[in-house]
Amino acid sequence: MKRGDVRAVLAQGRVYVDGQVANDIAQLIHQFSQVYFDGVVLQGQTPLYVMLNKPAGVVSATKDKDHKTVIDLLHRDDRDQLHISGRLDFNSTGLLLLTNDGYWSRQLSLPDRKIEKVYTVTVAKPLTHDYVDAFAAGMYFEYENITTRPAQLKILSDYVAEVSIQEGRYHQIKRMFGRFQNEVMALHRYRIGAVDLDATLAPGESRDLTRDEVAALAVS
Repeated sequence: MKRGDVRAVLAQGRVYVDGQVANDIAQLIHQFSQVYFDGVVLQGQTPLYVMLNKPAGVVSATKDKDHKTVIDLLHRDDRDQLHISGRLDFNSTGLLLLTNDGYWSRQLSLPDRKIEKVYTVTVAKPLTHDYVDAFAAGMYFEYENITTRPAQLKILSDYVAEVSIQEGRYHQIKRMFGRFQNEVMALHRYRIGAVDLDATLAPGESRDLTRDEVAALAVS
């Protein structure tokens, strides 16, 4: 359709965007704009935001030829539209977010937003206050030539700590405990920003985020 034809169609009120008659040829159409032409849907994708309680032994990927993926755990017709926002390692568990909203997903990973991810970590050797100081100071990773942002570590028991970080470097938490030659035995994420893992979700179960939860993570 030529530009002049588009103007004519708009002038006839045959195009609706998000329930309103479209009359401006320069109107911006977003990924989730609902567009109708003569009552026929031209674009009608709905934004999806999903919380999953990831079990151990599942890959944070959309496809994998050798292992079950988190997408395989979803029992919903629209699962192929989803991608992962903030991965968890193969044997790590807990809160995983999935979406079809690429902008929302990218914004969640921006360091400047300083979105906290909170984990319960079980280690092989007893913890001391030295860990608290080292995590708070940040650690230099030679391979990437970066120093991690200050992280908060709270000792819950001799072998269990709560760790809060604002970034997601490759195997970051395991590598930080590795500085003490202390192996991470279990890593469970239970919070991202202001959103907690739903305690009613068994491992492998999922649900849509509520409107309030989406708003809590919304990009300002």
